[in-house]
Amino acid sequence: MGDHPLQSALTGGLRALRPVVATVLIFGLFINLLLFVAPLYMLQIYDRVIPSRSETTLIGITVIAAFGLAVYAILDMLRSRLLVRGGVIFDREIANPIFDAAHRGVLLRPGARHETALRDVDVLREFLTGSGMLAFCDLPWIPIFLLACFVLHPWFGWMALVGGGMILGLTLLNEVATRWTLDAASQASQQAGQQAATIFRNGEVLQALGMLASLRGGWRRHHDDVLVLQARASDRAGLIVAATKFVRMLLQTLVLGTGAYLAIHREISAGSMIAASIIIGRTLAPIEAVVGNWKGYTAARASFRRLRELIDVAKPETRRLMLPRPRGLIEAENISVAAPGSTRPILSAVSFRLEPGSLVGIIGPSASGKSTLVRTLTGVWPSREGTVRIDGSDLRHWDKQALGQHIGYLPQDVELFDGTVAQNISRFAAEDDARVIEVARKAGCHALIQALPEGYNTVIGRGGHGLSGGQRQRIALARALYGEPSLVVLDEPNASLDQLGEAALMRAVAALKQSGTTVVIVTHKVSLLADADRVLLMNEGRLQISGTVEQVLSQITGSRPVPTLVPSAGPLAPQGRRDAETQRSAG
Repeated sequence: MGDHPLQSALTGGLRALRPVVATVLIFGLFINLLLFVAPLYMLQIYDRVIPSRSETTLIGITVIAAFGLAVYAILDMLRSRLLVRGGVIFDREIANPIFDAAHRGVLLRPGARHETALRDVDVLREFLTGSGMLAFCDLPWIPIFLLACFVLHPWFGWMALVGGGMILGLTLLNEVATRWTLDAASQASQQAGQQAATIFRNGEVLQALGMLASLRGGWRRHHDDVLVLQARASDRAGLIVAATKFVRMLLQTLVLGTGAYLAIHREISAGSMIAASIIIGRTLAPIEAVVGNWKGYTAARASFRRLRELIDVAKPETRRLMLPRPRGLIEAENISVAAPGSTRPILSAVSFRLEPGSLVGIIGPSASGKSTLVRTLTGVWPSREGTVRIDGSDLRHWDKQALGQHIGYLPQDVELFDGTVAQNISRFAAEDDARVIEVARKAGCHALIQALPEGYNTVIGRGGHGLSGGQRQRIALARALYGEPSLVVLDEPNASLDQLGEAALMRAVAALKQSGTTVVIVTHKVSLLADADRVLLMNEGRLQISGTVEQVLSQITGSRPVPTLVPSAGPLAPQGRRDAETQRSAG
């Protein structure tokens, strides 16, 4: 079996880097060979120029050395540019699929912080195209320098081999000694960050209720755990890093001492001693570069692991046949639904059929499964069992993006996005000014928007910051109606509305029904259901009653005890016994 599309995207991005890495390795061979320019130049100075006092020789080898160093600089620049271009290729291959996967991951497993996947892509790209990758690409050419050390004298070769092995071994020991502690510190830091974000997001409540000190204590405990774990890891790493520095400095000292000893006994020349010192330094340079970039390597490895985990969670989105625009026929067949990441079902064996163009109300007490039901109808939450069909086609057979153009959804918790009011209404698609204004009029918020500082061009922050709850809800209603959807799902659409806003909502619902749009409303107010073709009463995750408004009302008022079916502030009252204002008060 082949990799699914997401896995193929990740491996495809890495595969796209292969030609770049191969070229970088080839460039690395010539770059590392050109690193011999400096030691050979010193060798010639001490062994040929100084004894002969030849200025011509000095000028000649200086020109050659300068040319070699210029070629080295050009190749090194080209190698860096190649990696940067490779990073762009890698990002183009993987960024969009991972963005989509992160979106699905957040829906399928909330709280798993899949939104950090885009940062993981950046971390991985930066390592693969930065100094860390260059350090690893230079490692294969270390034997060239080792061979040169052995040529100068076997002692130099063994010193470079043992010293390099000790430095690399100490680096691996540092990784083993601190890995678990740093992982635990990272998790504690994430928990502290999440808790702080939650606290600051609800700053008004904290200020009004005097909760800051109590919640700060909880954050402080997580923060103290981070400090303790990081200090423990730093203590271990500090000891190993100090040992690494000692080995490196001792080796540099011993090279000169050994060279002097061999020169005294005339086994090598003074130039060979200086050249050996430079070459051994070049031998250890890639190892030291790897050590210096080890933190980046571990971060890239962790990012790669998280991306693989995301791929395992976010199932592949295979290409779907583009089905025709739906009429709005909704069928649910024995659906059972659990919240993402949970196994406890919220809905159990729910079945119903909604005819195209019908107005349907969903009522019931709190936690009866109403919002879960509409999330399932819109495809936000998948059903564990059973099937939801739109115009006869299973919801899973529809292309999600294409189907979304035919659905209007107003969630219970309204969320607007950074951008202008017009962009939010048009769902950030290519704006059609006439359509934006038309749909705002249908939603009854045109005058409201005109009263904003910049009208439709007013920039609102994340979550609709700067707008009241009612303003956000009315703009979100216009967004739900944009594009003439076949199915409109409204979850508590009047929760933040005043009497004027509720009247505008009722007019919009009436216009939708008249245009043949299927409308589903979750509500506690019977005033919105006066013209409903059907009402579904949910209770404890099951569809308890289904029928016309009169049928459901008669069964509710004839049942005992009433509070088990509806909230204590009963959503329904017998029609004809109370006027609309009394009904709203009862809601």
